[in-house]
Amino acid sequence: MELKKPVGRFAPTPSGRMHLGNVFAALLAWLAVKSENGTMLLRMEDLDTQRTKPEYAEILRGDLDWLGLTYDQESPPQSTRTNIYRHYVEKLGDMGLLYPCYCTRAQLHSVNAPHQADGTYVYPGTCRNLTPAQQAQFDRAPAWRIMVPDQQWSVTDLIQGQYSENLARDCGDFVVCRGDGAFVYQLAVTVDDGESGVTQVVRGVDLLSSAPRQMYLQKLFGFSHPQYAHVPLLVAPDGRRLSKRDKDMDIGYLRQHLTAPELIGILAQASGLLSAYTPVSPQELIGEFSWDKLKKTDICLDITGVL
Repeated sequence: MELKKPVGRFAPTPSGRMHLGNVFAALLAWLAVKSENGTMLLRMEDLDTQRTKPEYAEILRGDLDWLGLTYDQESPPQSTRTNIYRHYVEKLGDMGLLYPCYCTRAQLHSVNAPHQADGTYVYPGTCRNLTPAQQAQFDRAPAWRIMVPDQQWSVTDLIQGQYSENLARDCGDFVVCRGDGAFVYQLAVTVDDGESGVTQVVRGVDLLSSAPRQMYLQKLFGFSHPQYAHVPLLVAPDGRRLSKRDKDMDIGYLRQHLTAPELIGILAQASGLLSAYTPVSPQELIGEFSWDKLKKTDICLDITGVL
């Protein structure tokens, strides 16, 4: 029986120029799927139409082409799929899992509200059992939350190892549609990956906590669970996370000072794929790719030393 080839994706938000962290995630996603002769998808996550622009998407495509990170197919942007997301939200409603939430942002982030150690709030179910009469007292449109089970969800991450959350205790019922009618990341990305047949999700470690919520939605919608790989963050020698504001992550700035092979070589050495720096194309790096080589913790990168 022939093994199914993997399907990977790079799903940036076209709200500005790509930064070095985006490039790092894109490179590893590309190498992972190409090392298994799989298919690479590009998807523009432009749900936030206030921040995203078509011209940024076009620049992003040009930067990927410059880097040599070619993709096999571009999926429809999220902004064109609102009717599809609505269909899936209605499915959750038909399952009896949705309820309206009238909590304000201030209430959710109140010092009296339950929070995780990293400051993320855990929704305590404030609106879960409101009666119709109580709901009618509010004069604002509600967000819609999905009820979560008191159950452990675990992912064996290809880089970070085992990660688990009890959704009821560590997250609480989460929003799938905001009060202004906008669909949220957790729902949209689950639907997009599921319908596109994505089998491999490679992204920043700051999104690791999203995996259990997406796995829960995948089960409800009948999608297979993809493999997850959450790449470490890039940080400067002083420990700060690299930022476009400091010009040490902006791809436009870097293109003025480095060739694409030089930039790829820097990232390959920093990540552990190469033992010594050498300019290299993504294609030449395929044979060097291995999950076991990759560093798991924050990667210190002094980009100024090579500019």
